[in-house]
Amino acid sequence: MGLKEDFEEHAEKVKSLTKKPSDADLLILYGLFKQATVGSVNTDRPGMFSMKERAKWDAWKAVEAKSKEEAMNDYITMAKQLLEADAAAA
Repeated sequence: MGLKEDFEEHAEKVKSLTKKPSDADLLILYGLFKQATVGSVNTDRPGMFSMKERAKWDAWKAVEAKSKEEAMNDYITMAKQLLEADAAAA
């Protein structure tokens, strides 16, 4: 299985977690997912009244230096950790 297929598989598996990850973990996953699928940030930072969108933008911006492949690998690693923790808690 290639990196892209492994990434897509884990992106789907994360959606089936029984326990919602922390907001911090969700933001990290979001940033890595966007970096892996879109690349570097290509939009302006949302205004201060759009708190949720601003936090998501900041999470994406934080991983901007990573290549798409690095972001995919980091996403997969984090997804595996969350899935293992979810399975252990069940």
